[in-house]
Amino acid sequence: MNPTFAASPTLRLSADGEVQLAGSWTFAGLRDHAGLRAAVRAQSPQARWDVSHAELDAVGALWLWQDWQGQLPAALRATEAQRTLWRDLVAAQAPAPTPIRRDALAPLRAVGRGALALLTQAQLVCMLWGRLLLASLHLLRHPSALPARELSANIYHAGVSALGITALVGLLIGVVLSYLSSQQLARYGANVLIVDLLGISILRELGPLLAAILVAGRSGSAMTAQLGTMKLNQELDALAAMGLSATLRLAWPKTVALLLVLPLLAVWTSALALVGGMLAAHWELGLSFGQFLDRFPRVVKLVHLWIGLGKSAAFGLLIGLIGCHFGLTAPPSSEGLGRATTRAVVAAITLVIVADALFAVLFSITLRPRP
Repeated sequence: MNPTFAASPTLRLSADGEVQLAGSWTFAGLRDHAGLRAAVRAQSPQARWDVSHAELDAVGALWLWQDWQGQLPAALRATEAQRTLWRDLVAAQAPAPTPIRRDALAPLRAVGRGALALLTQAQLVCMLWGRLLLASLHLLRHPSALPARELSANIYHAGVSALGITALVGLLIGVVLSYLSSQQLARYGANVLIVDLLGISILRELGPLLAAILVAGRSGSAMTAQLGTMKLNQELDALAAMGLSATLRLAWPKTVALLLVLPLLAVWTSALALVGGMLAAHWELGLSFGQFLDRFPRVVKLVHLWIGLGKSAAFGLLIGLIGCHFGLTAPPSSEGLGRATTRAVVAAITLVIVADALFAVLFSITLRPRP
């Protein structure tokens, strides 16, 4: 072993002012010479340093690096192995964490960005609505261009295929609503009023709303996924290259299919909900089927059915617009398509509920009896 390296660590100043280190500047050598660090700090990093005769390990190199304030002296004599040790040391050091700056206006900016994003989406939906209107006018002038096959296929997938799930949900909701209402009406001996409650609430509100929510989750998401997949596979670009309108061939049949199908599904769902409510009223209140059916047309006016049908058509239009919009604007990636499908379902269900609330307020004002 080199006797210079085996000796204790030393620091001395030469006659020309050079700081010379010698001996073992390692963890073992510095353990009993902690005072040397103060001596190193007392010397300026701008001075001339000679460490070529010192033995360095990672600990000694780190100590010198820290005492030199994180940089090598400009006038440094060191071996290539020592310089490599410092280069590795610098590369291994993680950058200091950036302090978190708290911005008091961050929540306000987030709200602003969300509002701008919402306005942008609303603008794009309105543009799609305009293109659908232009496509409808084109079909009025050129009936032979009607995409009948696409329209019938979408009617089948959105309507006929949804009969089972809407029937099940409608039947169960009718049973639940009837059971809950029967317990309250029985306390006042108003058993027969269960017909009024079920008839108006189901035909006017629950039937259309349930059908719309189920269609939004089932058909709306399917529309978004289908259009997004076509965009991902560049099929929409192929249609444009062939001179075919994606709005006319894809978005229009899907939206019109929901516009036609959802009122029929609302009637179907309402009918099954009334059947479930009638069964529960018979079991819970002893109300016969004949009494229920006899009172129903006398207390439930036809206007409630028309209101439900009109709302269902509006819901179908909303779901079709939202589903097609998010599908046509989905990012061309699997992750982007998944996010677009989720947003389409959430947006469609939310807009359906908001529209239902607006319709309820509007009809309560317009149909209010005059004094």
